[in-house]
Amino acid sequence: MNALVRSAVERQLEILGEACQRMVQVDPGLRERVPELGFAIGLRNKIIHGYDRIENAIVYDTLIHDLPQLAACFEQELAKHPLP
Repeated sequence: MNALVRSAVERQLEILGEACQRMVQVDPGLRERVPELGFAIGLRNKIIHGYDRIENAIVYDTLIHDLPQLAACFEQELAKHPLP
């Protein structure tokens, strides 16, 4: 993965983790209903504060395995609260 792509992916994961943190602040019960939020928030913190220790394999594994599962959980939560 080239540096530009890696930087863009890491930035998007930072944004996702920050959004997850804000969602938990609004609805603390969300953390119990969507346990993957903790992982997203932790990864965001690791990217921001431990950027020099992030491995490509961890980022890739997150994109392939963890992100689809988190997206599915979000879809289930959103289905419980349809927009008017």
